[in-house]
Amino acid sequence: QVQLVESGGGLAQAGGSLRLSCAASGDTFNTLETFAMGWFRQAPGKERVIVAALSWNGGRIYYADSVLGRFTISRDKAKKTLYLQMNNIKREDTAVYYCANVYKPYSDYMIEETEYPYWGPGTQVTVSS
Repeated sequence: QVQLVESGGGLAQAGGSLRLSCAASGDTFNTLETFAMGWFRQAPGKERVIVAALSWNGGRIYYADSVLGRFTISRDKAKKTLYLQMNNIKREDTAVYYCANVYKPYSDYMIEETEYPYWGPGTQVTVSS
């Protein structure tokens, strides 16, 4: 089992920045080198959607069009932590943000919810104008 916990959410002004973190614990095989990972978000009244994703070795990265050029996904393997740097935040970025991962060596990034068995409880991001 893998446990994920997000942090770093909160209230931010439009145009500002936030950095979300996702700490992994449990059966992480000592490193996260074999895990593909992703950030999803769910706005009020909408479905959960992909924001950004990393392939198993971090060599390939996916960004949703809505965040391309503003958000950056990264990970620190030693700290077993996934990050989402959010810059030039917009009101439409308001949502609950979730991190997810899956043990899948040699995999590409994955953008479908159903591909991820492990999820954090989410962290709320609210952007004011």
